[in-house]
Amino acid sequence: MLLNAQDLKNAAGLTLDHYNKRAEDFWEGTRGHDVSQNIANLLRYIEAQPPFTILDLGCGPGRDLITFKELGHVAVGLEGAARFAAMAREQGCEVWEQNFLNLNLPENRWWRPFI
Repeated sequence: MLLNAQDLKNAAGLTLDHYNKRAEDFWEGTRGHDVSQNIANLLRYIEAQPPFTILDLGCGPGRDLITFKELGHVAVGLEGAARFAAMAREQGCEVWEQNFLNLNLPENRWWRPFI
């Protein structure tokens, strides 16, 4: 089933509304999760010299952003839910609040085109 632009907009709105209404509960339920193994596996496959500049799509309240920063990397969050973005910023994280269906990202900041 293909979704048209209005269907996608409606789905995104429902999703963001859900996260905004439950942001504190989500944070309390996930902030203590040990994701160090996941982060270590991600970082080991980056083909560059650290520190890395990392874009965390759907960063939520910033748990992983904080971990990346503590490891010495530059971490930028991209989040659609206003409440999550605010929560991450309250912890000192850089977060760009954007709708994932209409991204506005700087060119060549995280990747280089293959020529």
